[in-house]
Amino acid sequence: MNENITKRNELLAQKTIEGLKSRNMTGYYAATKEEALKKALEIIPEGSSVTMGGAMSAHEIGLLEAIKNGNYNFIDRDKAKTPEEKRAAMLAGYDADFFLSSCNAMTDDGILVNIDGNSNRVSMICQGPKKVIFIVGMNKVCGDLDGAMKRARNVAAPINAQRFGLATPCAKTGKCMDCKSPDTICCQFLTTRYSRHADRIHVILVNDNLGF
Repeated sequence: MNENITKRNELLAQKTIEGLKSRNMTGYYAATKEEALKKALEIIPEGSSVTMGGAMSAHEIGLLEAIKNGNYNFIDRDKAKTPEEKRAAMLAGYDADFFLSSCNAMTDDGILVNIDGNSNRVSMICQGPKKVIFIVGMNKVCGDLDGAMKRARNVAAPINAQRFGLATPCAKTGKCMDCKSPDTICCQFLTTRYSRHADRIHVILVNDNLGF
């Protein structure tokens, strides 16, 4: 990555980490994907139960592979063969030690923004797993809440709708149409502005473009 972009990201990350601290959340900065992976594994003790909510960023830094191949109890809902098995895996996830996630966008003073269709991801961010680890590329950090919400709705949502092959207006236009389509993935909007429980939410900011 260009050294000037890296310097900007380092400075912005420090501001964001201070913002997270003021909101009772813990932030870290990783200069590379490898550093991000190392930091995540430092936070997660071996033997922990771990689940996740479709976080592409966790895939991209190699965290999912490391958890699956390591000494961890990975609760994998994708292995479920029936709706009943999938529901059981999702319910088991609420009692996990760690939930791996990313965010659709966040502000540079530490507010996390997420949009969800089935709502399992946003509900686990709110409650359930003992700790939540966010892997967030610096491409998702916005100047204010309005900018973060616009990014979530006009960048992340259309790309995810296209990725899942959904028949939503945004999948065709590339921007939010504030639809009520049966396929909409914009069912629940979550802004995490404060964590009442210290040491529960950890955010690893990565000097890279990750996720959507």
